[in-house]
Amino acid sequence: MSTVAEQFSAAAKANFESNLALFTDFTTKAFSGVEKLIDLNLSAAKASLEESNAATQKLFAAKDPQEFFSLSASLAQPNTEKAIAYGRHFASIASSTQAELTKAAEAQVAETKRKVIEFVDQASKNVPPGAEGAVAFVKSAIGSANAGYEQFAKSTKQAVETIESNVNSAVDQLSQAATKTATAARTKK
Repeated sequence: MSTVAEQFSAAAKANFESNLALFTDFTTKAFSGVEKLIDLNLSAAKASLEESNAATQKLFAAKDPQEFFSLSASLAQPNTEKAIAYGRHFASIASSTQAELTKAAEAQVAETKRKVIEFVDQASKNVPPGAEGAVAFVKSAIGSANAGYEQFAKSTKQAVETIESNVNSAVDQLSQAATKTATAARTKK
């Protein structure tokens, strides 16, 4: 039978290793998300440069001011649609990265919870008589901390879902307004 100090040392080592693994996992997932955002931004910048060049060529080819303004209005709609698509893709990458990080954190919390309960159960077998109250207090504190974390996680998840819903709603409204504006500009021709 091992002593409480040996059990504590083993638990501390396991906790350190677990935290290191979590840090590595978080870092990998975060870098993956950043890499996707960089790719998106590079693609958007390249496409924007090419489209700006083509649009400038068209505008310079305009024969009169009316044609120039008509071309300008017709070019605005695709740019708005592309900006909306970019925003949605950006939000999708951010959301999926956040979901992966949340999943990893939840797995870590569950594993830590299991290990702490296991440690307390093992340590409680070696407590001196009369210390049962302290063990019960520790178990109660662990239960309260877990309940608090679960409520926090639930509230955070609801907040993220609300924000995503609001962003999607705003993007949809912007898209509808842009479509109406473009339609109105085309009918004035």
